[in-house]
Amino acid sequence: MMYHFKPQGVCSTQFHIEVSEEGFVESLSVDDGCDGYGQGMSRLVKGRHMDELIALLDGIPCDQKATSCPDQFAKMLLQIKQSL
Repeated sequence: MMYHFKPQGVCSTQFHIEVSEEGFVESLSVDDGCDGYGQGMSRLVKGRHMDELIALLDGIPCDQKATSCPDQFAKMLLQIKQSL
């Protein structure tokens, strides 16, 4: 199933993620923000389970901010997990 998420407090403006019924990430695309982040994350998350990614990425800050794109990605996964 495809999901769309508007992250808060980061440069990226939209995450688009496809997740299987079993909770595995099938694809990710990121609008705006750092192109390298979007490409790297897309490759790293593909085929991994949401639980593993949440544990790895939740709570990562960016510079002086309390959140980051990886942290926002984890928050999106938590929302998806709760909706399944």
